[in-house]
Amino acid sequence: MNKWQNTLAASIVSPEQLTRRFKVDAEPLLRVARRYPMRITPYYLSLINEPGDPIWRQCVPDVRELEDDGQQDDPLSEELLSPVPGLIHRYPDRVVWLVSAGCAVYCRFCMRKRQVGCGGGTAGNAQIKSALDYIAERQEIRDVILSGGDPLLLDDDALEAILAGLRKIPHLEIIRIGSRVPVTLPERITARLCRMLKNYHPLYVNTHFNHPLEITAESATACARLADAGIPLGNQTVLLKGVNDDPAVMKRLMQMLLKIRVKPYYIHQMDLVKGTGHFRTKVEQGLGIMESLRGHTSGMASPYYVIDLEGGKGKVPLLPDYVRRGEGENIFLFRNYRGETIEYCDVD
Repeated sequence: MNKWQNTLAASIVSPEQLTRRFKVDAEPLLRVARRYPMRITPYYLSLINEPGDPIWRQCVPDVRELEDDGQQDDPLSEELLSPVPGLIHRYPDRVVWLVSAGCAVYCRFCMRKRQVGCGGGTAGNAQIKSALDYIAERQEIRDVILSGGDPLLLDDDALEAILAGLRKIPHLEIIRIGSRVPVTLPERITARLCRMLKNYHPLYVNTHFNHPLEITAESATACARLADAGIPLGNQTVLLKGVNDDPAVMKRLMQMLLKIRVKPYYIHQMDLVKGTGHFRTKVEQGLGIMESLRGHTSGMASPYYVIDLEGGKGKVPLLPDYVRRGEGENIFLFRNYRGETIEYCDVD
């Protein structure tokens, strides 16, 4: 095994292992981990200062995950929008391809809590062929986003086989990789990996920093290796209660991202996924954060604030000066990419 694979194998996978370092009662958390798996890499564990801090909240099970908050396992209807296994075709010209079911750290707010770490493996040869055939047969698809789980948990050869297959499709213009390993397992970003990725331009990587504490010498080095390989880097942050729902924290995160050559791309309003309600903030809070960024820091540090609408209706951007209200103070009206007017009910 490679060094990064050995490190991954040494991850904490049970709340009982936390008691070696922190004074916590593991018993209530075991019930959560049996339903929604736990994994924390040694590196990411080292970023925790104390129970309940912003890193802890993102990776340690919480009994509130088992509360039925009235939401759905798959509110974005990804499974209904999957024409072949592992492929999500929501927008006309792009697809998301779920090539891995594992992550280095299982984030407690994950939009795919129903799947990630729950026993699924990587895509097999038959599934890879089916996805490549689907993309090749549809000239309108110009953009493929590799996601999961985390695509960069595939070994170099498996990942390269997928990239090489995609690059044989003439009408495919760009490939994107969504990965959190620069944040949670930075040693995975090896010189060998970057040399391989460099052969498949135009290639983009979107990573997922949520708090300034995640920007360290190690994660900065991982991002520098990717950037030095000519790979443009973007970041998608999720707005999380108790983690980054503070204007000063979010502004500092965006500034520090630019410092390590990562362009802030999205701030996501929490998806309405079952088991994640304790992370959810009000839309008004997100709008206030956007207001605090505009004019108070570089425009390059101001990402889009978006909601991914239920039922697979797509992302819509929110700005303080053009959000429209419907009937009732918690009702917002948006237009999606199809021109449909969508009503969105905010949290109470």
